[in-house]
Amino acid sequence: MKEILKVSGLEKSYGRTKILKGIDLSIEKGDVYGFLGPNGAGKTTTIRSILGLIKKDKGQVFLNGFDVDKNFKKAIDKVGSVVETPRFYEHLSGYKNLKLMANLYNNVPKKRIYEVLELTGMFNRMNDKVSKYSLGMKQRLGIARALLNNPELILLDEPTNGLDPSGMKEVRELIINLAKKENITFMISSHLLHEVEMMCNRIGIIKNGEKIIEGNVDELVNESKEKIEIHTKHVKKVIEIINTQENFEIKNHQGNIITLEAEKEKSKELNQLLVEKNIIVDYIIPKKNDLENIFINLTGGGDQIA
Repeated sequence: MKEILKVSGLEKSYGRTKILKGIDLSIEKGDVYGFLGPNGAGKTTTIRSILGLIKKDKGQVFLNGFDVDKNFKKAIDKVGSVVETPRFYEHLSGYKNLKLMANLYNNVPKKRIYEVLELTGMFNRMNDKVSKYSLGMKQRLGIARALLNNPELILLDEPTNGLDPSGMKEVRELIINLAKKENITFMISSHLLHEVEMMCNRIGIIKNGEKIIEGNVDELVNESKEKIEIHTKHVKKVIEIINTQENFEIKNHQGNIITLEAEKEKSKELNQLLVEKNIIVDYIIPKKNDLENIFINLTGGGDQIA
């Protein structure tokens, strides 16, 4: 598969504060790539550095095989982006806003403006002033703007931030549709982990300016470990027994609930062990691993917003 974005050893400092500490990323053609990290991890700085909006200190960025430093125009030619909240001329219509933006590119035909409005579901509202648009409509218009130059890669920074559930669903479905039907690759920075899990096939997580994991979402979610909740009045005895076992690790206990991590499909074995020890439990509940659990385990929890 073609590698559409490659970031190697990316570093960036502001004064004495080092924001990025050698970030490596790889995104292949067809990926919908979720880019995650706690508040201040360096996500937006990474995206801005990739796009050339800020100057990196060290490292290399390749877009569509072109080195951004050596051949910026060709590297950025088939790249679109929406960084932070998209801004428009509020007194102009959606169509006129896109027409103005199209003038910044070479050879964007008039019909392309109609095409991107159709692709984003904005065709019927294109003559309305942007001031009348909802936040979700403005986000979709921002994606329409990013589509003008027929990009192969689009970078989105918090595309569903501030949207109501209906607006989130619209933008999520739009991204999935564009990825499948238009063969567009996406890199999506977001703090909404459930949204990322529904949209993305691959993720990268950074913390304190360093990448801590990158991989396929399904493989990470369905890894060999599982969480198990034990509900019992005999918490002390259960903890003593579990601490003698190699295959189980207690993660938390609060009140009558013990949370532990184990190899997959070990809940039955645990139940048999407690029965043999004459321990009465109310429930043993295997918990499905998800992106939120992975994120919290890897980053130590805390604020998810980046």
